[in-house]
Amino acid sequence: MSMEQLKELVRGLVDDRIRELIGDPDLGLQLGDSLRARLKQSLASSDRLSGEDIAERIGLRW
Repeated sequence: MSMEQLKELVRGLVDDRIRELIGDPDLGLQLGDSLRARLKQSLASSDRLSGEDIAERIGLRW
């Protein structure tokens, strides 16, 4: 096994373990109709905000 293959194996194992420990808190939950409609509308829109704009809106400093 090469060093690169070993690194990939370790990355995969760590990623799997983190997913096991943290899990997905939304797993199994359903989207409400109004949220689903807002999400579809948002995805269809061409308006986008940069990460900097969002950070500024919520008061984060990078």
